[in-house]
Amino acid sequence: MPVSCSSCGEKRAMLKRPKTGHSLCKDCFFMAFEEEVHQTIVNASLFKSGETVAIAASGGKDSTVLAHVMKVLNERYNYGLELMLISVDEGITGYRDDSLETVKRNQQQYELPLKIVSYEELYGWTMDAIVKQVGRKNNCTFCGVFRRQALDRGALMLKVDKICTGHNADDVAETVLMNVLRGDIARLRRCTTISTASEGEGVVPRCKPLKYAYEKEIVLYAYFKKLDYFSTECIYSPNAYRGYARTFLKDLESIRPSSIVDIIHSGENLSVREGVKMPVQGTCSRCGYISSQALCKSCVLLEGLNRGLPKLGIGKHHRLHGKILSQQPLTEKEERKLKSVES
Repeated sequence: MPVSCSSCGEKRAMLKRPKTGHSLCKDCFFMAFEEEVHQTIVNASLFKSGETVAIAASGGKDSTVLAHVMKVLNERYNYGLELMLISVDEGITGYRDDSLETVKRNQQQYELPLKIVSYEELYGWTMDAIVKQVGRKNNCTFCGVFRRQALDRGALMLKVDKICTGHNADDVAETVLMNVLRGDIARLRRCTTISTASEGEGVVPRCKPLKYAYEKEIVLYAYFKKLDYFSTECIYSPNAYRGYARTFLKDLESIRPSSIVDIIHSGENLSVREGVKMPVQGTCSRCGYISSQALCKSCVLLEGLNRGLPKLGIGKHHRLHGKILSQQPLTEKEERKLKSVES
């Protein structure tokens, strides 16, 4: 027997919301999803009228839904924002080149300006070339660090006020779990924040309008709206640490759907004991980007690649930063330890 929509009571329910368990018709689901994102934006005061906001676009479901919903809400509630798309080309043949075609179609569909920045243009390296040198064990470290800085550089070129990213509830909960498992108190403390203030010159404030949106509901929204998105996983990510946290989270969700938001709330309410030493934010001596060390992670990783010492940016090698800055040669023993990331 057909089930009626629990919201309007008139149309036939087409889905059961993973987040709440409510049976809804398509129109009521669209409205509920969009209203929840709107409430997230309003409650956290994410934007001010007149701001220029860059939407980080990868062509995937999250960023495609974010771009669509931001455009809808900006018009419905008169946010007064100037929206544009910014995309990063990591240089992954057979993956990013295809997804960028989706981003270009999104640009036409949503009638938003698009800026693409590339690793090759910014760093002189593509991810394909990086993986050839470092292998597949730690390549996500390089990509994540470079992408974050690339987004900031692209945003500065566009002179935007904020970047909004498609991080969803599942992403945030996974990050909380990863930081707990790593014992990374500094990142655990800030990973649940919905927006970041400007952290210094060269860093554009960021926000996560989809912070409380479940991944399953984002997929349903994209599916029923027939949005154009790219669904292939990165060819270099199967061994990523995040994948194991994701599997664990999915197992928890299957038993208790509220696990995702419960983990987020736990991270939000975390308090660090008084006297615990936390990293002090400064700037990189080489490029001026934010860093708690003399050199930012991006510069250290790049130095390692250019010297043929890929392990330089993996693990804790802070004592070598002084040598790098003063361009002193490393000892034979130091070079040997840093040569291969696979050993």
